Amino acid sequence: MEIAKTDTIIKTEGMEALISRLGYVDAERFIALLSKEPFDYTEWRQTGLEQDLDVVTLSQKAEAFSKNL
Repeated sequence: MEIAKTDTIIKTEGMEALISRLGYVDAERFIALLSKEPFDYTEWRQTGLEQDLDVVTLSQKAEAFSKNL
């Protein structure tokens, strides 16, 4: 049985995933971009992304999207 992760663990693991894929600067930039806009993650996840993407594919799609802004 898996024990539920705390918010701190989830935030730490999320930042580690972003940093490992994007590097420190672009991971921070990604966080800042999300913070600047009114953003409903739940709606975005349900309607804005294909379901069941692995983290590498998700990161690639996010990078391609940001280049088109």
